Amino acid sequence: MKLGDLVKGGAQEGKEKHVPTIELVECKECGGRGVKVTVGKDVAHPNTVEHHIKWIALFGVKNGVAVHIATFDLGPTYGIPKAVTHANLDGLSELVAVEYCNLHGLWEGSLKL
Repeated sequence: MKLGDLVKGGAQEGKEKHVPTIELVECKECGGRGVKVTVGKDVAHPNTVEHHIKWIALFGVKNGVAVHIATFDLGPTYGIPKAVTHANLDGLSELVAVEYCNLHGLWEGSLKL
């Protein structure tokens, strides 16, 4: 089995709470663009010790290769599954976010640039 076989996306039950949403946002501090990743944008994901998002990883796609941009670790109950980062998007064709839910596994979402 490959790890990719375990990653869930937009077709599975629970997608509204688990599929990461990626948005490009304006940064008021620097005047540039940032990347915002939200898990549970339309339906909030539970945030308890028993059921929570442990981490979010953001990748870019450059010439067909995944390039790691950032990883965000979250704590149960206090960590809100939303992250914003600055990134050099030059040469990237797509952004891909992967998140890990302690009960429902790995989920991914993407944004074509």
